[in-house]
Amino acid sequence: MKKNRLNILLTGLLVCFVFFMLSRYILDNDYFWHIKAGEYMFNNGILRKDVFSWYLQGKYWMSHEWLFEIFLYTLKVIFGKIHVFVYCFLCLAILIFSLFYPNRKSLLKNLPFTLIYIIFFFLIFLGFVQARPHLLSFSLFSFGIYSLFDLYNNEDSKKVYFLPLITVFWANFHGGSSNLIYLLCFIFIICGLFSFNYKKIEANRINSKQIKKYLIVMLLCMVCVLINVHGLKMFIYPYQNIMDSSMVNNITEWRNTSLSSWYDYVYYFFVIFVLAIMLFSDKKINFVHLIIFMFTVYLGLKSIRFWPYAYITAIFFIYDYVKKRKIDRGSDICILFFSVLLLVYFCFGIGDRVKVLFKLSLNDEIVEIIKEEKPSRLYNLYDYGGELIYHDIDVFIDGRADLYSKYNYKDALDISRLTGDYEKLISKYDFDYFLVSKEYPINTYLKYSDKYQLIYKNKEVYFYKKKNS
Repeated sequence: MKKNRLNILLTGLLVCFVFFMLSRYILDNDYFWHIKAGEYMFNNGILRKDVFSWYLQGKYWMSHEWLFEIFLYTLKVIFGKIHVFVYCFLCLAILIFSLFYPNRKSLLKNLPFTLIYIIFFFLIFLGFVQARPHLLSFSLFSFGIYSLFDLYNNEDSKKVYFLPLITVFWANFHGGSSNLIYLLCFIFIICGLFSFNYKKIEANRINSKQIKKYLIVMLLCMVCVLINVHGLKMFIYPYQNIMDSSMVNNITEWRNTSLSSWYDYVYYFFVIFVLAIMLFSDKKINFVHLIIFMFTVYLGLKSIRFWPYAYITAIFFIYDYVKKRKIDRGSDICILFFSVLLLVYFCFGIGDRVKVLFKLSLNDEIVEIIKEEKPSRLYNLYDYGGELIYHDIDVFIDGRADLYSKYNYKDALDISRLTGDYEKLISKYDFDYFLVSKEYPINTYLKYSDKYQLIYKNKEVYFYKKKNS
């Protein structure tokens, strides 16, 4: 009876964490072009060419998140301003279910460990609570890794046969990460071929029936990635992005996990925590567990956007290494207390969050001025592109770095930072207006140049016009 009560209380705590995370929601710059792309496709059909940039209009665009964008816009039509909260709540609820429901019998095995693991959930996922497709991709990955581990533990498992269907959906909702499933299948096959016992590590060979299932599912998933509006290009797309150093080095969510950033230590602490639990356990470390976890850890070290994948992977094996512990007295009261605390915070914080939700960098005044000026060759900073698209203003560049990378992405960065031959670049594109921030060197150049006239500024945004244009 007490176990049932604690399970209910733990579920309540997780739900309260979801609400707490919603109260910390921050609108991401990419949201704006996502929602406009969704609106366009909702009314006109799937985009395969750019319609938002004056420089690249008509060029091929890999709209690998088209299904997400249409879905998000549909939520906006139905729920209005709170649609971003609806989307995030749905994704977080599905993620919580996919992580903790399959492990419900293990959660009470060691309650202090479970509470620590839940806290890591909050710390790792908080920065990813945005109206972006990756938030649902975490759940798709969770269902995938759960099914693959289930087959590893039970040769008769048939859950893996749902993975090709999941891959089809994933390839259209967030195509850039949809290749993870077949890669994981491959890792399970390779690791399952070994059988050895070396010190703390133990490998057990899987049987031919399991290998056959993994192989069939891997091949089906590779084919299913191709079932999308862009065909084979979607299959190649993720690998092309990984090789693009300009995007990897300049996009915040793609940056490497660093020892110089204090928040990145959350990820390091989590990895050390999991490895320490495995290392100091009485049980031997399963070779498959170690390799799969280190694969996702490596992805997280290469790019912070992969942090959650390491967390998701670990939950499906870590309880194998945790000792069973007698439930302490007062645990239910402690869980209830923290749940109420989080819920109260949500109730007091969500109102203010909604009020500032659409407080943009570009206010109505500057938007109106830009529309009155009708620029034909506007230069804008990368971060302003999404908001300009949101206001139906053609841009030079925006958050779709994959579109711009082989054309003007590096040039746009060089101009903003006054690096490279920036004067030659400015002349090349013959901009008639500039929308910049006072924080960037380009603003200083424009301010002291006799070729440009400042026609608007506020605390952050500066808008210049080329003289005689």
